[in-house]
Amino acid sequence: MKKLLNTLYVTTQDAYLRKEGETVVVEKDKEVKLRLPIHTLNDIVAFGNVMASPYLLNLCAERGVCVSFMSESGRFLARVTGPVSGNVLLRLAQARAYEDKVKKGDIARSFVIGKLMNARNILQRRMRDHGASASLRASVDVLADVLRRVRDSEPDATRLRGLEGEAGAVYFGVFKELITTDAETFGLKSRNRRPPMDPMNALLSYLYTLLAHDCRGALEGVGLDPQVGFLHEVRSGRPSLALDLMEEFRAPLADRVAVSLVNLRQVTAKDFKATESGAVEMSETARKIVLMAWQKKKQEQVVHPFLDEKAPIGILPHLQALLLARFLRGDIDAYPPYLLK
Repeated sequence: MKKLLNTLYVTTQDAYLRKEGETVVVEKDKEVKLRLPIHTLNDIVAFGNVMASPYLLNLCAERGVCVSFMSESGRFLARVTGPVSGNVLLRLAQARAYEDKVKKGDIARSFVIGKLMNARNILQRRMRDHGASASLRASVDVLADVLRRVRDSEPDATRLRGLEGEAGAVYFGVFKELITTDAETFGLKSRNRRPPMDPMNALLSYLYTLLAHDCRGALEGVGLDPQVGFLHEVRSGRPSLALDLMEEFRAPLADRVAVSLVNLRQVTAKDFKATESGAVEMSETARKIVLMAWQKKKQEQVVHPFLDEKAPIGILPHLQALLLARFLRGDIDAYPPYLLK
């Protein structure tokens, strides 16, 4: 099992990362803010105007520590990694599965089933804990119907994307009912991005960026190519398989963290501001709070429903990537998506 190592998130603007022996040093204005041994890290994620020395990047590449650079708002910019790892035979099997329309559709269907079941589970939990409104009951019923159609549909990625979009509109249509604090500010009306136009969309986009990063690392860790996906269309430079894998984790991981942060008033309206373009951005303080909550969430222990093993939530993407690799190699009969209990 992959050991759950730490991810270093650097959000301080004008910070400089450098190498000191086997240690990563974070400085600002020539003052040392942090020192961490390289062997304790799995990833470094830098947001905004953060620089890194070539010597540090070389050390990270040698030690298998991925360095990702994001914009201040969380948009992916670049990624520095060492040599490609993994079994070439596994990647060939992945490519053959992509070319096989039926197998490609079966894998895509598993991702969509996982996403829809977990989203429906989140709404059902809300109903059990706080009562069922008519709109929640109706949405849960519609999601069940879409899920049935996904299971009964031909294994076609295009049709599955359409059904996924239909379900997403229903889910986000009642997402505001998950909010119990300041619904006026955080009551999501619809999902929007690039750029996000309200505080909740800004928060979700930021968390989805973190989730996509973790899923990409998990796929690379087992030797899969994160760009050769089955549900999302393959495009140059797009981590399609990472986007596929994160679908089943959006609701039970990212969405739950977002709702918890808002309902516990850990982030509030004052943490967001609208720019001249109309886009909404989080403050640096809020981003740090989100990162701390994200890391804390990843330390929680759960029992994996398929493997029947207890593991930290942060390892779940790695376990799912491993199961996908096993399926592609022919070790198991189907890819089992992660389903929230």
